[in-house]
Amino acid sequence: MPPHVVCVGDLMVDVLARLPGPLAPGSDTPASVRLLGGGAAANVACWLVAAGAHATFVGRVGDDVAGRQALDGLTSAGVRAHVSVDDRRPTGTCVVLVAPDGERTMVPDAGANAGLGEVAVELPDDADALYVSGYALLGEGSRPFAVEAIREARARGWVVVVDAASAAPLAADPGFLDRLGRDVLVLANTDEAVVLTELDDAAAAAQSIALRTGRAIVKRGAAGAVWSDASGVRSVPAARTEAEPVDTTGAGDAFAAGFLASWLDGAPVNYALTEGAALGARAVGQVGARP
Repeated sequence: MPPHVVCVGDLMVDVLARLPGPLAPGSDTPASVRLLGGGAAANVACWLVAAGAHATFVGRVGDDVAGRQALDGLTSAGVRAHVSVDDRRPTGTCVVLVAPDGERTMVPDAGANAGLGEVAVELPDDADALYVSGYALLGEGSRPFAVEAIREARARGWVVVVDAASAAPLAADPGFLDRLGRDVLVLANTDEAVVLTELDDAAAAAQSIALRTGRAIVKRGAAGAVWSDASGVRSVPAARTEAEPVDTTGAGDAFAAGFLASWLDGAPVNYALTEGAALGARAVGQVGARP
């Protein structure tokens, strides 16, 4: 039976603009603009299904057309959706600016995601693991739900996975790791790992995080990934690809899904890391954050 992961956190509508070059401040920069599904937790859920696992997304949308379209996007991808509707806030939206080299810059409006803490935690019974987007823990309005979901998952004996989300908001929240407790797998990219540990060496940062939470993965993009369970580190290179990066949006989410789908199914860590790297490479070769 494939593993079943409950993904808690953000569901967004991405307004993605692929820029032909630098922005022209105070003027116009013609670009290719598309409306796409987004939100880290929702993206991971979709990539999990693409990787052969089962996924349930738990979150919040607004009572609007964007929210209904966002839900349609999840269900059409094969994700189960346990979503509450916020009648005061709009569905979350993120402006994503993608540079010619594929690097993305995000301008998010959390919208209904910020109201997640106003509803009771109800998780499905038939799951093996909980994935929590760091955005849910970093936002004051969503944090109570995320913390309670982690407590409930731990009580059920599930594997708990938390993604660090984004370096800038992490820097403003020095208590991020403290509220996670032990027996948590933390995923962070290199910038996030530096914020969490003040260490710029990926292996040392992974070891430092793992000593506090139990397990950690530092995603290094084109340099691969590093794992630590506090007893040591393991690393894998990035997946080889001939194609130039098109859009890095969702690459970390794809990596997380590829790793979890394999590791939770019993694969050795190095193999699961390789599967994560392969799915991450697939993500950067396409436009948008989802398969």
